[in-house]
Amino acid sequence: MNYHTPVLLDEVIEGLKIEKEGIYVDCTFGGGGHSKEILKNLGSKGKLIVFDQDESAAQNVPDDERVIFVRQNFRHMQRFLRVHKVTAVDGILADLGVSSHQFDEADRGFSTRFEAVLDMRMDKSQQRTAADVVNEYSETQLHKIFEKYGEVTNSKTLAKTITEQRIIAPIRTISQFKQSVQQIVKGNPNKYFAQVFQALRIEVNDEMNALKEMLQQSLAMLKPGGRIAVISFHSLEDRIVKNFFRQGSFEEQQADDVFGTKPESPFRLVTKKPVIAGEKELKINTRSRSAKLRVAEKK
Repeated sequence: MNYHTPVLLDEVIEGLKIEKEGIYVDCTFGGGGHSKEILKNLGSKGKLIVFDQDESAAQNVPDDERVIFVRQNFRHMQRFLRVHKVTAVDGILADLGVSSHQFDEADRGFSTRFEAVLDMRMDKSQQRTAADVVNEYSETQLHKIFEKYGEVTNSKTLAKTITEQRIIAPIRTISQFKQSVQQIVKGNPNKYFAQVFQALRIEVNDEMNALKEMLQQSLAMLKPGGRIAVISFHSLEDRIVKNFFRQGSFEEQQADDVFGTKPESPFRLVTKKPVIAGEKELKINTRSRSAKLRVAEKK
């Protein structure tokens, strides 16, 4: 099965500083590329708990007694670690990219290359699809998600066009969507639709809130000295991760009125700046171009 090549693999393994008998969590198992490497660095008593909400990822789980597969969104990490009697871990990894496999499965509706229903659910058991967002959200809501999650230049016009077009007929498929907004596409159509689809996918799967929940739980689950490594592909995701590692919260902390000091972060930054792919990796894996890795250690 064609899953993507794991990005920043060596940098992730180095950043996690794996303890032989430690307990690790891979929040985004996918094709298991990162997990495979973590297992190579674990001893016989080590443990790896892997999460993935996409049912097709289960086919990639290795036959290894050190591995526990949890078919859930990583926003439920803490609950399911407790189910498996795990109260503290040595390291957590999250690769926030969508796998090539998901883009290549035409009927999932992730890619503009195929004709399919507007779906985009990572977890097929959830209710809301991209078609629901397109046909039911208000003009203001649509404008906001295209602007925020897709950085679409004419997001206001796009939202207005969608709401006008769906009165004529519901927009259910990728071709219907493209057709209904073709008059207002700005610049390169492929790039434009990639940004629009990214925004819809993030909204459908509630990706930003899931990331925040996982980060907050990581504080409770990591042992002192335990590390968390997050690979992001979107500027908003990277900002969320950066702020959380720097101050232990998502908003900018205000300085104390009396002493002018800010609360101390519960993390020590292992990477002061995001780690990006080198020339060699960029040549063999174009997906790595927008990847940013940040690593922090719990104090």
